[in-house]
Amino acid sequence: MAALLLPETLDLKAAGPLKASFLSRRGEPVDVDAGQVRRLGGLCLQILLAARKAWAEDGKAFSINGPSEAFLETTRLFGADVALLSADINGVNS
Repeated sequence: MAALLLPETLDLKAAGPLKASFLSRRGEPVDVDAGQVRRLGGLCLQILLAARKAWAEDGKAFSINGPSEAFLETTRLFGADVALLSADINGVNS
């Protein structure tokens, strides 16, 4: 499983590299380490949600492991915690 370590700051500047990281891993299971995240902006959250959906559609595992409290709180505030952090209907890991 390909590992992807998220940086501390996921802001507008981090959006392009984040998208590129996911595109380079498309078609293989991915394990996202969100333990270092201190700030998560809306655009990067959208990229994470789009990646989660793409992996589910491809039938590939997509997991977010060890999310920091800041990561969890931000996903809750945006109302995206269930969509991003719960198992999808096909049973692919989250």
